[in-house]
Amino acid sequence: MGHDAFLDIVANLVGILIILVVVLGAQSEAIMREAKPQVQEPLDPKARVAGEAEMETLVTMAARAASAQADSMRLERTIKVLDSKIAQQAERRTILLTLLTEAEAAWEDEQAKLDDANRQAAIRSAEASKLKNELAELAGARTQLESKQPPIVAISHLPTPMAKTVFGEEVYFRLKDDRLSVIPFELLADEIGRNFRRTSSSLREGVSDAAVGPVRGYVARYVLNRSNELVSNGNAIARMSRARVVVASFEPLREPYGTPIDQVLANDDWLDVELSGYPPGTTTVTVAVYPDSYGSFRKLREKIYAKGYASAARPIKEGSPIYVNFAGGGTRSVAQ
Repeated sequence: MGHDAFLDIVANLVGILIILVVVLGAQSEAIMREAKPQVQEPLDPKARVAGEAEMETLVTMAARAASAQADSMRLERTIKVLDSKIAQQAERRTILLTLLTEAEAAWEDEQAKLDDANRQAAIRSAEASKLKNELAELAGARTQLESKQPPIVAISHLPTPMAKTVFGEEVYFRLKDDRLSVIPFELLADEIGRNFRRTSSSLREGVSDAAVGPVRGYVARYVLNRSNELVSNGNAIARMSRARVVVASFEPLREPYGTPIDQVLANDDWLDVELSGYPPGTTTVTVAVYPDSYGSFRKLREKIYAKGYASAARPIKEGSPIYVNFAGGGTRSVAQ
């Protein structure tokens, strides 16, 4: 607003000066005409010669007009200088605004990075605090366990005579999944013999397999080998066919199978029924035991010993049936 008012004042002054210049020019022209020799013309009765006072006034006004024109030109130059400075200031302002915008954007980026770093630091601090609490709890539990006295377990002592091979009768039990069952080895062996005699004549040379059962919940799967051999009969040599059972496996039809060991140990009825007819002095109780029932076997052995029977254990791998090798003549248990 101040700049526009200043320009208005200058414009007014210039207008006044122009008017004065025009007036001065008109009067000067009149004076020049008077200075020239003129032909006497009839004088206008109304015209008159300017006096000295009027001429002085005219000179003064002319001087003022010239001074005003000089001031106007000086003001125009000043205005141009000021316009140039204003343009320079505007350019500098634009540059500063651009720099300010870039600085604000950079500051916002740094602030965002700082906020993210603060959040990550807060998360790590919370995790560290949680881990410290868990470590303190573990340390407390460890101290409590170290100060706690372990329970005293009474171990029953059983006589352990020198082990010896069993040559008397054997009763076979299977202990798996903490369930006890009787393995009918002799009954299944009789079934294998009858099936072998019934089918051996029709067997081809080579290896074949077959199965018998179930007997008391167990089946037996066995492998047969039939071969033709040359035998000497005095001075003659004859060909003879020979068939034999090589190996057999014994396992129940379904799993889990047997009476829970807790029921067996709770009273003597189950063992008394299964061991009836077997004299304690000449009978060995052989238990095929799986890894998941080793603890139960120790308790069962104490029960068997209390009844006067010798006991033997045959560890069986988890997932394997009970094998008997007939080709090698079988094996006998070692009892204590």
